[in-house]
Amino acid sequence: MSQTASPKTSLPVPDADRLDERSRRARTEQMSVLALGDGLYEVESESGETYLVDATAGRCSCPDHLFRGARCKHARRVAIDITEHRAPPPGQLAAPCTDCGETVFVDEPIEEPVYCERHALSPGDRARDRESGAVVTVVDVSDRRADATRIPTVGESVAAYGTNEAYDPDVPVVAAVYPHATVQRNGPVPNELRVYLFPRTRLEAVEA
Repeated sequence: MSQTASPKTSLPVPDADRLDERSRRARTEQMSVLALGDGLYEVESESGETYLVDATAGRCSCPDHLFRGARCKHARRVAIDITEHRAPPPGQLAAPCTDCGETVFVDEPIEEPVYCERHALSPGDRARDRESGAVVTVVDVSDRRADATRIPTVGESVAAYGTNEAYDPDVPVVAAVYPHATVQRNGPVPNELRVYLFPRTRLEAVEA
């Protein structure tokens, strides 16, 4: 999945008189920050030059750090963006929510699909079956892939089942019941309800 840099912009200066020159420039100059993974960030400066910042080691490829040993404006800008939640911290990457496109920070490596808090599914949540439009109740969200999970009653994988062929085969399997019934979060599934298995991307969260 390709990563998206933050917009190239300047930041508000909370109290310019209390900042040293490099900290002030880190905020007032237009820069963009792109998380590359492993604690590395690509920073495009106001001049158009691009530098590599190692946030974990506190290093930057710019001359100010290499020749003066300074904590440069680029490293400071990365730290500011992480603190103010515009860039993911080391160990995480930015990714768009599969359903709405909202940017979320997730642990690396990224395992798709990615969902924001509003569109994530947990046992007890309601979801809409994109295929039929029916509302279902989630009873389990597995970490097993749809193409690696067999449906016991039909002897084929969830991904290969006829109505699931249009959906991603390499996504987690979600178990759900429908028509919609009240199921307690992490509670037992009533015996009279048949459980169906869906590829995760076939379901969309329904707000309570």
